[in-house]
Amino acid sequence: MAAVSLTPRALYEEVAELLRQRIFSRELAPGSWIDELKLAEEYGISRTPLREALKVLATEGLVTMKVRRGAYVTEVSERDLADVYHLLSLLESDAAGVVAAQATEAQLQELKNLHSELEQAVGNRERFFQINETFHMRLLEIANNRWRDQMVADLRKVMKLNRHNSLLKSGRIEESLAEHRAIMAALAARDADATVQRMREHFRNGLEAAA
Repeated sequence: MAAVSLTPRALYEEVAELLRQRIFSRELAPGSWIDELKLAEEYGISRTPLREALKVLATEGLVTMKVRRGAYVTEVSERDLADVYHLLSLLESDAAGVVAAQATEAQLQELKNLHSELEQAVGNRERFFQINETFHMRLLEIANNRWRDQMVADLRKVMKLNRHNSLLKSGRIEESLAEHRAIMAALAARDADATVQRMREHFRNGLEAAA
């Protein structure tokens, strides 16, 4: 099989994803300076695709570019976090209401299955967050508004910068699971108004835990 060569676009996108995961895992900590030369050497690439990757992350809000100082991992302020949660609450509660009113039985079953996985992941924080995000993104897909999906995806990347802090509150995972049960009950009842309210409560409580 012939070797597959990466285009410049594919290369910088691949580097962006590598850096994105290092930021989410805290290997690159909030507020830390990003050593472009060291990273370019580590990845065996020139600084051009690396800089393009940093521009992508800056657009997503994960990296902050400072004049004559370079790139830094973004630090999320309390105001930033409140703004992100406010917008996510509006967007995702709206989507949840659409799903309650319009989803097929098969689609609701998908969400029930994901919720069951969430119930089983309580003892594994990373697994819990992974399934939780999958649940929220699948709900958005079912609501079927690609513009909303893109906005939420970008906002959730910023939220991930602070997600580990939300774990510090004792019992938050159990509280989050209880909130998901309430959301699922409202969805099962096809009660759009109740589903919207339960999702808003979920984000309000999540902000209190993360702040």
